[in-house]
Amino acid sequence: MNYLAHLYFAKPTAASHFGNLLGDFQKGVNVAALPKPVQLGLQTHRQVDKFTDSHSITKSAKQLFSPTRRRFAGIALDVLYDHFLIKNWQQYHNASLTDFKRQSFSLLHDNLHIMPAQMQRVVSAMTHNDWFASYESVAGVGHALDNIAKRIRFQNQFGGSEVDIKKHYHRLESGFHTFFPQLVEHIRQQSIES
Repeated sequence: MNYLAHLYFAKPTAASHFGNLLGDFQKGVNVAALPKPVQLGLQTHRQVDKFTDSHSITKSAKQLFSPTRRRFAGIALDVLYDHFLIKNWQQYHNASLTDFKRQSFSLLHDNLHIMPAQMQRVVSAMTHNDWFASYESVAGVGHALDNIAKRIRFQNQFGGSEVDIKKHYHRLESGFHTFFPQLVEHIRQQSIES
């Protein structure tokens, strides 16, 4: 899952928001030295990723991407699932997306000064430029994925993922609506941060 989904599972505290995003930036971080609530948020992040990556719907969805892009299909699905979450936000959350983003961005900024340097840069850019607003459209998702493709350190054919997404959009969205409630229930049952 991508950033919005990880924030969706965070508790409404600065420590939980920090921990739930830290999973993508933990390399070189002494996790044991972090406050327990941050560690628990990180555990939630890992559980979300583990469940998502091993789910049959996710595995099937990856096969819908062209062979040249399939290696990076997991990245594409992460961003696309944020798109589907945004598109259907009121179905999955009681607060408006605007209010949720405002609160989440504020909570992330509370710990910005102690985040790893790369996380600081990403969180600052994400909140300042409201990346989630660009995920509202398929074109925005495609643009975000093309930017990711450019940042990959080796030659790749990941660019143009929007073509695969458009071709299989309804099937991918249908899969999301089956998968996401199962993920929500799984995380609820784990009750890592309760």
